[in-house]
Amino acid sequence: MDLTEARYELVISVDARRSGEYDDVDKQRMRERIYRVLEAAFTHAKVVRDAVHMEDRGDGVLLSVAGRIAVTRLLGLWMVEVHENLRDENRGLRVPLGLRVGMHVGPVRHDGRGISGRAVDLACRLADSPLARRLLDAERADLVLVTSQSLYEDVVSSGGKFIEPAHYASARLELKEGEVTAWFHLPGRPAPEIPTAAPAAPDADRADDVDDARDVHDARGSDDAPDVDDARRVDGEDRADGPRAHYTVHGDMSQHSDNVYQQPVHIGRITGDAGRRKG
Repeated sequence: MDLTEARYELVISVDARRSGEYDDVDKQRMRERIYRVLEAAFTHAKVVRDAVHMEDRGDGVLLSVAGRIAVTRLLGLWMVEVHENLRDENRGLRVPLGLRVGMHVGPVRHDGRGISGRAVDLACRLADSPLARRLLDAERADLVLVTSQSLYEDVVSSGGKFIEPAHYASARLELKEGEVTAWFHLPGRPAPEIPTAAPAAPDADRADDVDDARDVHDARGSDDAPDVDDARRVDGEDRADGPRAHYTVHGDMSQHSDNVYQQPVHIGRITGDAGRRKG
């Protein structure tokens, strides 16, 4: 085969959930389970082995399926078999194996070391997307399928045996190559509820205003008393009359207005000798 020739194939990326949490012994068992699940599904879906290219990825598998195999068979019967096989493998396991599967159809180039191309990159990005990870955990599912927009429009949307478009939900993903639309499906379940986007970051201008206010407070010092900027409000009552006054106070302050005194009154602090009684 000409190494420069690209062929349209279905690319499938399979990743294991939280593979980094497995120790060396358990990781080997995890890998064996993944291959049993996938290979048994190909057998039951009657997909011949010479139509499938399979690469080991340590904690997952990268596959491409020749164009002579109907994509509907992989999206339908093969995914059903993967789901059932995975459920069988997980029976009795303390930590169930979870799989994220990304699918896309596009030009694929083969060489002596494997496959490459944008179609391969996209399938891998879909399977590894943060939303796919969150859905698998939030729904407590064993399997999540993520398809590209073009694969959904060209194949999934038309339906078919074991393919139910109504059980897919779309979301926008930010990938390295840019923003794309992807479709998410949890086999055996209705369309998943896509989590809402994270709240927007605080407005930068408002954050600057808060910082400026803190700087002013720090510059005044902890010993400075707050400003009294409205003489019309005293003891919780609004004063409609009288001029508006502004005070900057360093120390004690008392404010009196509209009072009538019947005898001499001393207002203020008595300090030093002035505060001592004579006699």
